[in-house]
Amino acid sequence: MLGATGAGRAAYGALLGSAGATRAAYGVLKSRPPGGAVLWERKNYAGRTVNLHAGLATATGTALAAATVPGLPARARSATALAVLAAGECGAYDDVFGATDPRRGFRAHLSALRSGEVTSGAVKLFGIGAAGLAAGALLKERPVDKLLAGVVVAGSAHLVNLLDVRPGRAAGAVLAIGAPGLLRGGAAGPLSAASMGAIAAVVGDDLGERTMLGDAGAHALGAALGLAIVTGNGRKGLTAHAAALIAAAAAGDRVSGAVAAV
Repeated sequence: MLGATGAGRAAYGALLGSAGATRAAYGVLKSRPPGGAVLWERKNYAGRTVNLHAGLATATGTALAAATVPGLPARARSATALAVLAAGECGAYDDVFGATDPRRGFRAHLSALRSGEVTSGAVKLFGIGAAGLAAGALLKERPVDKLLAGVVVAGSAHLVNLLDVRPGRAAGAVLAIGAPGLLRGGAAGPLSAASMGAIAAVVGDDLGERTMLGDAGAHALGAALGLAIVTGNGRKGLTAHAAALIAAAAAGDRVSGAVAAV
């Protein structure tokens, strides 16, 4: 376990490591985008062409920093690699294969699934949910706590994605949600710092409307924040966070609309 001094040093190392790894990955993706540049270009809310490289880069930077920061327990390291990479991969799948699908939200994708159609959104929903539950099982001992932890990880991933509706909105949320985690002992500090360092590396291009997080980045960053919450809370805290995240998911369109209007 990390002591207070060790956790502080680990958080500082995770912050710098994540920022550096994210920036390096971002540079590589811009110069050699997998599948070609067009695959990763989108029109943003204002009709400007932006790339999705920040998403893959932040997912990579966050996972690398959390996996290599000294002092993290093996279970926390494994849970982080699993949840962050799965969230990023499922989000990237939806970014690519769901680009022309107008359906949004849980209800739309579940309705399509009932009709026999497996949408990219459904793949993302179940993939991230399963990864969250697996991560929760690694981090907690009791069945109820494992379930609550899974809800928090998957729910946090979804929440950050809900907020990624305008430049800087998701970035601000990551910094605001992650900041309290820096004050906690154990793995919560480094995991929060990994997300914050990753978003800090690309926030300038996000605000400048040159890139966007997309589903890959938003879900990966949110999953890492969820893991920080899980490692820093007991059952009461997990219950409160899970309830709040479920409520936010149920009001998804209203949440996104309110954030877009700010």
